[in-house]
Amino acid sequence: MKLGINLPQLGPAASGENMVAVAQKAEEVGFGSVWVTERLLFPTNPRTPYMVTPDGSLPDVYRIVYEPLEALAWVAAHTKTIRLGTSVLDIPFYNPVMFARRVSSIDQLSGGRLTLGLGLGWSEDEMEASGANMKVRGQRADEFLEVLHAIWKDDPAEYSGKHFKLASSTILPKPAQKPHPPIYLAAYAPAAMSRVARLADGWIPAGVPVEGMSQMFSGIQNMAKEAGRDPSELKMIVRANLEVKSESRGDQGFVFSGTRDEIKADIAAVRELGAEELHFDPSFDAPGGSVQGFLDTIELVRELAG
Repeated sequence: MKLGINLPQLGPAASGENMVAVAQKAEEVGFGSVWVTERLLFPTNPRTPYMVTPDGSLPDVYRIVYEPLEALAWVAAHTKTIRLGTSVLDIPFYNPVMFARRVSSIDQLSGGRLTLGLGLGWSEDEMEASGANMKVRGQRADEFLEVLHAIWKDDPAEYSGKHFKLASSTILPKPAQKPHPPIYLAAYAPAAMSRVARLADGWIPAGVPVEGMSQMFSGIQNMAKEAGRDPSELKMIVRANLEVKSESRGDQGFVFSGTRDEIKADIAAVRELGAEELHFDPSFDAPGGSVQGFLDTIELVRELAG
């Protein structure tokens, strides 16, 4: 199982210099990947409660967020081998044709190092600001992925759907990875899990207990088989929102939040589950407030992962 870490792309540690420092350190010690995430707004009075905090407010780390794809392009120019991942970008914010060209460019310029993690988003304020429609985001996501596949696999590419249309066209550059960078989807509802099974290369869960991951991934693999795909080809990359505590999380705490021994056990359980990769985001942990916190997390993860 490969290991990864989120870059200081958001929060008080976020800067170009710090992102490069963390990426180069991760590459130096043999980590498989670095990751960025997406947050478009920090609403003053959010209409959609944030699911993790008791009062529904957004954590302060979301006050500063560098644009994720630009951040990866910057880091790609300062690294050589480490993979570059998004965990996750919100599909409703993007046009698939423009998105395909941006992603293909980064994949080419990085030498084929990009991994795409995508999701549907959840914030009503962000959907409104980006011109998206929450009511059709699932249908639109299906077409979005179909357009990407057409652009990356066909030449010329053509598509006609309810939400997107593409006249027969050649769109270059193509990605360095063939036929395209691997696509992982965040998915928790049955319809979203079906989308993974039909249109993606794998699943990227966060905050799901290990037993739940096992059950849900088995369900996705069964859906893939029913859709005529080989379920063994689907992979799983797990996002770990890290929070190291001095006291046990008990029975009610989140996975990867607890004592060092509990987190070590979580890592072992995810490895036993057969995850392709496990990447850690220390942005919300106390050490994540400085670049040194990110660098210390790299050493901690190496130690706990054995």
